[in-house]
Amino acid sequence: MRTGSGVRAALILIGFTAAIAQIVLLRELMVIFYGNEISIGLMLGSWLFWTAAGSSLAGHFAARARQPRRLMAGIQVLIAAILPWTILAVRAARGLLQTVPGEVLGPGAMLLTSFSTLGPLCILSGALFTAGSKVYATTYATKASCRTASEHSRDGHRSLTVAARIEATGWVYLWEAVGSSGGGVVAGLLLIRYLSSLEIAWLLAVLNLMAASGLAIAARPLRYAAIGGVLGIAAVLGFFGWPQSLEAISQKHFWRGLHLVETRNSVYGSLAVVGTEGSRSVYENGVVLFNVPDPAAAEEAVHYALLEHPSPRSLLLIGGGLNGSIAQALRHPTLERVDYVELDPAILDLAREYFPNEWLALRTDPRVRVHVTDGRLFLKTTQSTFDVVIVNLPEPQNAQLNRFYTVEFFREVSRKLTPTGLLSFQLRSSEDYISAELGQFLRSIDKSLRAVFPEVTAIPGETVHFFAARQAGTLASGAGELLARLHARNLETSYVSEYFMPFRMTPDRMLDLDTQIRPLEATPVNRDFAPVAYYFDVALWAGEFNQGYRRLFRAMAGVNFGTMLATFGVVLAVLVVGGRLATRASRPTRKRVRMSADTARKSACATARFVAGFSTAAMGFTMIGLEMLLLLAFQAVYGYVYRQLAVVIAAFMAGMALGSWLGMRRAARGGMRVLAVTQVLAAVAPLVLLGLFEAIGRANGTLSLVASQIAFPALALVSGMLGGYQFPVASRIFFGAWQAEAPAPPLRRPGTLYALDLAGSCLGAVLFSAWLVPVFGFFKTALLSAMVSLAPAAMAMLEDSETDPAE
Repeated sequence: MRTGSGVRAALILIGFTAAIAQIVLLRELMVIFYGNEISIGLMLGSWLFWTAAGSSLAGHFAARARQPRRLMAGIQVLIAAILPWTILAVRAARGLLQTVPGEVLGPGAMLLTSFSTLGPLCILSGALFTAGSKVYATTYATKASCRTASEHSRDGHRSLTVAARIEATGWVYLWEAVGSSGGGVVAGLLLIRYLSSLEIAWLLAVLNLMAASGLAIAARPLRYAAIGGVLGIAAVLGFFGWPQSLEAISQKHFWRGLHLVETRNSVYGSLAVVGTEGSRSVYENGVVLFNVPDPAAAEEAVHYALLEHPSPRSLLLIGGGLNGSIAQALRHPTLERVDYVELDPAILDLAREYFPNEWLALRTDPRVRVHVTDGRLFLKTTQSTFDVVIVNLPEPQNAQLNRFYTVEFFREVSRKLTPTGLLSFQLRSSEDYISAELGQFLRSIDKSLRAVFPEVTAIPGETVHFFAARQAGTLASGAGELLARLHARNLETSYVSEYFMPFRMTPDRMLDLDTQIRPLEATPVNRDFAPVAYYFDVALWAGEFNQGYRRLFRAMAGVNFGTMLATFGVVLAVLVVGGRLATRASRPTRKRVRMSADTARKSACATARFVAGFSTAAMGFTMIGLEMLLLLAFQAVYGYVYRQLAVVIAAFMAGMALGSWLGMRRAARGGMRVLAVTQVLAAVAPLVLLGLFEAIGRANGTLSLVASQIAFPALALVSGMLGGYQFPVASRIFFGAWQAEAPAPPLRRPGTLYALDLAGSCLGAVLFSAWLVPVFGFFKTALLSAMVSLAPAAMAMLEDSETDPAE
């Protein structure tokens, strides 16, 4: 059956609003906190937790609502009102938690802020799904009753109402997925490019108020008048610049204590130019990208690497060229070509406007070629080779940056180096003592380099400079040789000079650093599909705030995967076997003839609900894992190409919508058997994806381009279909079993199953991002995900031998 177009549009708006609000608020939180996958996992976990709570808690009120359309409209009005204030609350949290401007906040503050500020909005978002299910069920039953005369009887109308309620959650899930797919694309490709966060919130508020007017007002002329009034008020406030003024005021308060020059949204993050005494800094997502002027950083970024080469003619600089480092590099007389790769074009726009001297070095010297693209993607596609490749990016604090410190990346660099070429980058370190966490991090990077390059060395200091040559015997023998090249090239420097270089490179310091970072046998190699270095880096960062974090991360990294897998297996086996034994024990046999049929039916229905709920939670866990594996793999193979990533995300959500539609068509057939098959496919999916990732990663040329444009979106579509297909099947079993009890109770808490789906996603978001993927890698994580999916599959297969209470 179909609902009215107005109701369907309101249901699509649920997902559209949630997707865009989630993107905006996660970006806002990343500006305050460390923007890595662990922090994103905690933020996303908070979002999913409160949305699940709202969906579950709202079921009691939605089931008893006499006017569900007005209930849904009221929730939409509250969402419209609270979304802008949630953004302001996130920004205000920085002022409450920071004792001094610019202070970095730790994991505890991150979790507290995201958990407290997101709560009200997410509870309303979850409640909106439940209210939407009630609205759909009411509309479905009313339309069908009008068309079918036989259903006017009391029993027929009751059966129809039950069927409508069972179908409702599946259809609402479908339309929400459609809205989420569209919202993700619109936000990623349009809204965050041209509008501020509060302007986006204002737009969503207007859309929700219009939808609320359409739902709450039955009379068509009054409905149109209310919608027109909302649009008129929005136009007046927009004309007078209310959203823009509030944005400017809140941004100035956010950067209090510093002189805010400008803020600008980019598809890659939130940018801010902040002035301090005698300099300006560019921040991206709250992290300093570079300072101008910063002669020490500019000199160290390029001179050490170029001096390591006897006569560099070509240089590839990936990132970090706007602090003066390109101008420093051009002072080497032998240099004929500099290819500078910058991912974000908005950073170049800021440099042109606020750093004219540094910008002139890029645009006026014919030796410089600027490429606005991803560094790894440039290496894959360029036909040039280089004497020196310098990675001047932040350390691998997230999976996006970690891609430039993996074995696979080092191999790509090696293929693009001339026979005497070398690679250079720098990471945080210490002048003397290297802690256990720092040593673990540096050893992993060092071992990854040695897996590719025959000669590797490092210069000690507060930042350690790594150098890796394609051929042994290429690198300089010591400070004396570097100083000789410095003088021969007539370079006058202040920080990479004869006063500092011999001190940093004394034989005893070089030997001490080599001893402390030399890889151990147990040191893991950093790979694209096992990104352990960014986990070590985040553990190092977290340990700076509290010794408890240090112990926690150390314990998590030390967990034996075999032991963990066995533990999970035992727990899941207990659930499967225990549930089966309890079910059989409660069913009547010849020895228990006194047990009533109603009691046995209630027991069977309770078991069916448990299997359906467990399957839904497990599928939520698997789906968030599949989406994360797809995005990480796409980034690792092709780089951060935002438009393609938006397509991958949209394809995943579109797959969920398509799967839901197919599931609604087959939900009445198959029952437990279909549920079991779907769970088995979900168990196999991550393992199949991993094999395809490896094959796609080895593709080159036209095949690689086809894979990026077709294969990944197709994989995302198919992966999303699994979750979308499973939900309506599980919904029919779950709610059908509830209604099949004798005597049949009223259908309660229509948002319960959706809450279980979100709860599984919440657990998966935290575990996959904060632990499983970075510590154990893709393959082991896929094995664990498969085990989680197989447990409910086994339960469903066992229950399939019994009568499905929903049939």
